[in-house]
Amino acid sequence: MLSVRMLSFFILIFSLCDADSICPPEDNPLILSPHEIIEEYGGNPVTVNCSTTLAKHKGMYFTVGNETSHIIEEQMNISQSVSLSDWNVKIKCKVKLNESHECSKDLQVITFKNPEVVYSVQLENVMGKETQYRLQCDIINVAPVQYLTVSWYKNNESIETQIFNDTIKTPVNVSSILRVNISREENVVEFRCEAQLNFGRQEQKTPAISQTQKVSAHYAPELNTESTKAFSSLEGNNITLSCEAVGNLPPVYNWTCDGEIMLENANSLNITRVKHNTTCTCTATNYLGNITNTINVHVEPKGCPLTLTPSEMVVRFGDPISINCSTSPTDVEGMGWEAPFGGTGFERPPVVTWRVEKLEEWAPSPFCYVTLNNGSQIIVRPVITVYKTPDFVSVSDTGRGPMVEGREHDLKCDVINVAPVQNLTVKWYRDNETVQTETFNDSTMTPVNAFSTLRISTQRNYNGLTFRCEAELHLGPKGPKFLPNVTSPPYTAVVLYKPFLEACPDHVTVVESAAFSIDMLSCQPDGNPPPTVQWFYEEKLINPSKSLTRTDSGKYTAVVENSLGRSDTSVHITVEFSPSFTCKEHYEITVNDKQQSTCEPVGLPTPTLTWFKDGKQVVSPQRWKKNDSGKYLLNAHNTHGTAEHTLYLDILYAPEFKEGNESKEVLQGEDVTLSCSADSNPPSNIRWLYTAAVNSNITTEGHQKIVTITRATSTNAGFYVCVAENKVGRNTRFITLMITGNTSKVLFPAIWALLALLIIGLTLLMVFFHNWQKKRGQYSFVPVCQMSNIAQANGNA
Repeated sequence: MLSVRMLSFFILIFSLCDADSICPPEDNPLILSPHEIIEEYGGNPVTVNCSTTLAKHKGMYFTVGNETSHIIEEQMNISQSVSLSDWNVKIKCKVKLNESHECSKDLQVITFKNPEVVYSVQLENVMGKETQYRLQCDIINVAPVQYLTVSWYKNNESIETQIFNDTIKTPVNVSSILRVNISREENVVEFRCEAQLNFGRQEQKTPAISQTQKVSAHYAPELNTESTKAFSSLEGNNITLSCEAVGNLPPVYNWTCDGEIMLENANSLNITRVKHNTTCTCTATNYLGNITNTINVHVEPKGCPLTLTPSEMVVRFGDPISINCSTSPTDVEGMGWEAPFGGTGFERPPVVTWRVEKLEEWAPSPFCYVTLNNGSQIIVRPVITVYKTPDFVSVSDTGRGPMVEGREHDLKCDVINVAPVQNLTVKWYRDNETVQTETFNDSTMTPVNAFSTLRISTQRNYNGLTFRCEAELHLGPKGPKFLPNVTSPPYTAVVLYKPFLEACPDHVTVVESAAFSIDMLSCQPDGNPPPTVQWFYEEKLINPSKSLTRTDSGKYTAVVENSLGRSDTSVHITVEFSPSFTCKEHYEITVNDKQQSTCEPVGLPTPTLTWFKDGKQVVSPQRWKKNDSGKYLLNAHNTHGTAEHTLYLDILYAPEFKEGNESKEVLQGEDVTLSCSADSNPPSNIRWLYTAAVNSNITTEGHQKIVTITRATSTNAGFYVCVAENKVGRNTRFITLMITGNTSKVLFPAIWALLALLIIGLTLLMVFFHNWQKKRGQYSFVPVCQMSNIAQANGNA
């Protein structure tokens, strides 16, 4: 009898145990604040908070590397100090859902070190009119290198960006190398190397570290367009000849006159008391070459009886020309002009004129002579330059293919039928800016065809610009007031270049109600050929004209592409929206649940929530109590609006007995009444567990279950267990019934005392065994046989 009763009691107690919880798979219940840490290595420790949306859990804790913090139970928020002296720190926040399941969230920690920058320049080669340099930017002691961006700037304009893929987190040294070609027209160019750690958004960048160097194109000497070609002086005068040349490196000068070395390393030559006509040559030299300028010095004898008016003339081919030759002495027999055409013969003084109506000789050499009475003869020659402007000037492509950004491209200027070519200067213009000037040293006096080449280091901003060349004849002070010149038709550059997006922001905050779409961003695609643009969100192609909603916040990437390449640009978009409620109107909440388990509004920025009950503002309880049931008005507000929601709360609680366990002693043959009722929400289902007998039955009165025993006997003695249960929980009340009379009056108390001790011991043993089993898995205990002598009476309360 005792063993059967103990077994039945063990089965009853074990069946009342709860099952394990299971981690919800759809959402991670952990929230980290901040969700990432980006700080300089060695700085002050940072505190991170971890909270959970779970009202019930078995404890929260942090793991830092291989170390585990103390497990904290019955809290929804814990914190941890994070040291910034570990390059590879790994931190997780964890919550135990039950003895065998837990959820975790990683905290991203980036410790960085700003680098030092060392910048060097090396000249590699000189190619025609361009100079190639090797620029090297050494970035010293930087971490983590995967976030490093090295940007190159040319005259403050970004020209190249380099990123690094090495995932090592500790400090390293890296280098970025840029090869550039500097053309003559660029003169002095400033290059800047800039190193910066970029962690994604605009506000997550470290200050840029940069250094600047200036470089320029090296080129062989070239004569200044105003350099002297001819010089006239009277015999015995002191004269100064000048030679103006430009070059990089600056040239050194050497002078020779009629083959004799006169002076070294000066751009001017002084001749004292010039005596006769002479030819002087200036040579300007640097390490890339040399150039010469020949100056013809015409010396008129002092006291010469002949005067030419003018003594120098510049005449366009085919125009008329006339020069007077006069003399003042009286001992003159006669005078005249000798010339292949226009000569005068021997005439009487004092004036004789050489005149040609149409000068068609490229090197006319007339001279005036005078014959004195003593038979001697004196002659004098004028300096005459005959010129012709080009028939036409044109710019053409050299046929090396289209102009492509970053490649060299040559344009050719053809100057047709011009004379004299040594007086020709060709100027190149990009729009209205002079980019190159070229002179010519050919001494040919007759018309020739000349050309000039412009080598371009093609840039994307040259697209659509016009190039032209202009041929000018610099004929000196005796030439026309306005330089004779002919300009080519404009050549419009078509430059092909890789695509990119300009004017694109790093981060944009928009409002859902504004119906904002991606194509409303300020991003402008540029490229030639015109690029295609595709937008991606979470690596999926999207329709950029579709309005963004609250679920569309995140990183958007634009891919622009043409035949020359592609580029990616990312924009972080935050979609804010006014508050709203998505929860139900009626909630059943278990007493002592935490407030976070009820209705929460959604909105961005996070709304402020205010509770009202019976028209009065109330503070939402941390844990719900029995008397918290009722009607509530919830008001949520943020910068974009306000929302209200009516909420009906029904606080549920497990059964509670007004009376505790008791022992009851009756005389054999008496009638016995045992009643059981419980306070609960929802109402409890009450049942009695006891050993059935023919003289006992169960009745229901209201919310009570009553056991009635008629004329009790010793078989009615024992435990009577009242079990009250609803969906919140269950409660159990024990009544020990003792029947006295005859010999059982002394025996039964001892037996019941012994039985009570055995039951308590078995109960503790079963609880220990149950907890041990829960650690290994979940089990359900079912009786293996039907106990014929145990009856369970059930009924609704």
